[in-house]
Amino acid sequence: MVVLSHLSDRIASSDWGLLLLRLALAAVCIAQGYVKLFIMGPDMVAAKLFTPIGIPLPLLSAWVVALIEFIGGIALVLGLFTRIAALLIGIVMVVAIFTVTIHASFTAPTGAQINVTILGGILALIFAGPGRLSLTRLLFHRE
Repeated sequence: MVVLSHLSDRIASSDWGLLLLRLALAAVCIAQGYVKLFIMGPDMVAAKLFTPIGIPLPLLSAWVVALIEFIGGIALVLGLFTRIAALLIGIVMVVAIFTVTIHASFTAPTGAQINVTILGGILALIFAGPGRLSLTRLLFHRE
């Protein structure tokens, strides 16, 4: 109990909140990146999702998006390079909102609601950083 008390004195509840936010966003990003990389594959993502809506360089774009989601999600879990990962994921979400999901109703299964929700969390991480429960803090002694 003394250990928990000492730990709670050093780590604010906002740090726990940032950790939970990072983990929740990472779960979605890693899952989406995994599907694009290993289930569908970038070739199919390009052919079925990106080419029909006119995304430029669809195969390259599919690779870039999949890697940003997957590796960026891992970075969020670790709390390492969080702001950079969040910025890249945020860019992917903005592009997705204005290209992929713009044509559907906001609340439709293919609508923008999930992308807007992810973008909101990502913006919070860009402004707040990873918190003290992160590898950034451990390795570089900064948030």
